[in-house]
Amino acid sequence: MYRVLCRTVAAVQWRAAPLVFRLERTEGTLGLSFKWSRVQPAICITAARSLASQPASTESKSIVITGCDTGFGYSLAEHLHDKGFRIFAGCLLKDKGGEGSKKLEEMKSDRMVVVQLDVCKDEEVAKAVEFVKENVKDTEKGLWGLINNAGISTFGEVEFTTMDTYKQVAEVNLWGTIRVTKGFLPYIRRAKGRVVNITSMLGRMANPARSPYCVTKFGVEAFSDCLRYEMHRWGVKVCVVEPGNFIAATNLYSPERVKLITEKMWNDLPDVIRKDYGKEYFDEQIAKMQSYLVGGSTDTSKVINDVTHALTSASPYTRYNPMDYYWWLRMQVMTHFPAAISDRIYIH
Repeated sequence: MYRVLCRTVAAVQWRAAPLVFRLERTEGTLGLSFKWSRVQPAICITAARSLASQPASTESKSIVITGCDTGFGYSLAEHLHDKGFRIFAGCLLKDKGGEGSKKLEEMKSDRMVVVQLDVCKDEEVAKAVEFVKENVKDTEKGLWGLINNAGISTFGEVEFTTMDTYKQVAEVNLWGTIRVTKGFLPYIRRAKGRVVNITSMLGRMANPARSPYCVTKFGVEAFSDCLRYEMHRWGVKVCVVEPGNFIAATNLYSPERVKLITEKMWNDLPDVIRKDYGKEYFDEQIAKMQSYLVGGSTDTSKVINDVTHALTSASPYTRYNPMDYYWWLRMQVMTHFPAAISDRIYIH
């Protein structure tokens, strides 16, 4: 019980850490106390993290990763291959000679297998599942890990966003995650393995002009929680990784793509919306979004390390928050404070 509670305290991940937790045994009971201190970090939290970081063996273990053409997916495929895993790297553009899939294939490693995988297509997911099933070395042990990384994003206020856009983002981010998970889950379950879903800090806190993305990432968070409850009896761990702003590192938006999105958005707006909002307001909001898109971290190592921990730790965390202190603190305010306080961030 002591170790379980210690892990729970560690999972809170207090990063502003002048706050120190102390676990105490008092006459057969276990108590939790805390006090303000200049000591950083808290010794108990550090010890608990050490216990939770005991690595599991990677020998002969297979991992499926979606969205390996670029960004986190490509980096994860390389990194986890170096860690000794056998990687099935799902690439959207393999059949079209995509650069990411070519680079992975050029490794010429029997532990790096590139698979054509469009998470929106039932037939491609089914084909990938069958291929992996036939090529996992020990079918009785099943498939150790699945990383649902494939995703797309867009921006625009609710009245600026078409229903087709909502559906397109959901088809990849939400239904794609569910479709792929359902396909591979029997083999993950057989291995008592891991499902790691890449969501976002915007899966925990809403943001103006990002509703298509927020809706889907909130959905993946809920799906992950439901799956975690159901898979507990099978010994399967389900983890969520919630990156902060890594747009600059992942090249999710190029200036050309932003221009195309904004031009199409304005041109497709009904006259009544264009008249009520006005071009000046529209341009102001786009300028705000552009400043956000060029910001953020360019170092993806926090995300890569957290996903690795989720796959290799004997006791992985339920949620990981690879983000800088500003976004972490903002997320705590948005998710834990009364709305009257948190709304002040957006409503002026």
